[in-house]
Amino acid sequence: MERVVLDGIINRLLEVKDRPGKQVQLSESEIKQLCLQSKNIFLQQPNLLELEAPIKICGDIHGQYSDLLRLFEYGGLPPKSNYLFLGDYVDRGKQSLETICLLLAYKIKYPENFFLLRGNHECASVNRIYGFYDECRRRFNVRLWKIFTDSFNCLPVAALIDEKILCMHGGLSPDLHNLDQIRNLPRPTDVPETGLLCDLLWSDPSKDGKGWGMNDRGVSFTFGPEKVTEFLQKQDLDLICRAHQVVEDGYEFFADRQLVTIFSAPNYCGEFDNAGAMMSVDETLMCSFQILKPAEKKPKFGFGSTTTAKQGTPSTKTKLLLNKGVYRNSIRLP
Repeated sequence: MERVVLDGIINRLLEVKDRPGKQVQLSESEIKQLCLQSKNIFLQQPNLLELEAPIKICGDIHGQYSDLLRLFEYGGLPPKSNYLFLGDYVDRGKQSLETICLLLAYKIKYPENFFLLRGNHECASVNRIYGFYDECRRRFNVRLWKIFTDSFNCLPVAALIDEKILCMHGGLSPDLHNLDQIRNLPRPTDVPETGLLCDLLWSDPSKDGKGWGMNDRGVSFTFGPEKVTEFLQKQDLDLICRAHQVVEDGYEFFADRQLVTIFSAPNYCGEFDNAGAMMSVDETLMCSFQILKPAEKKPKFGFGSTTTAKQGTPSTKTKLLLNKGVYRNSIRLP
């Protein structure tokens, strides 16, 4: 893809930042090019990305395009900041196409500074049901949805930051014993119904359970705090960073701050009162959380999933230092 074409796509996608819900006019040919070129880049890079701080980490976006633009507004547009997204770009929200197209465009423009992991919704059997297929069919055609599927099947599934922070969309797996298993997962591939790849995209921590448990989703497992401790000690890691679950404050710790869940779609689906969050990791592995507040309650006739976060500066930053597995007391800044 020629640079001038790519820059034109990005500029059009950014032009609507002050007009929440405004659709961006991209051609089928342009979107196809984004899918094909990003697919090649995904396959050139490893399935377990090895990244370095400083970097900003975002959780689920789910088609909430105006909230994605707000995250970039707060964190800085690429390449001012390095980014890692943990998956679930499409479905549920109203603008999955704008969301995934901007992310793929940035991946192509800044392949060594901008990284995308696969979520459980980057899978044909899931996004066929939860909105992305219908959006592709309504605005373009089913053929384009299949081209997206080909690109999604090549996404990496995990990232390791400075050999200490392991990131994925879902969580741990009873089949995961060393990180080479992630490196060796085949691509392109659909997401199977069981096994390591499925668990990395689908599993959840459970405060109530011990060990491995049944997952209420009907897919994969839950894992208790001791499984997190056991895995981190065995692999000489300090933190697991994952997404996949709505959390009230946009981020939530588990297992004595050995795992953090990040969710970046405030007022998820227009039905939840959750905040969204983005985690910044600096060169010393200091982690801070930038918060997108949920919108105040509105009359029922004024709902909308893409106009939900309050404008202005992020509300809060919470900082903690990650150092040899020990977190110092968290500091809440004004």
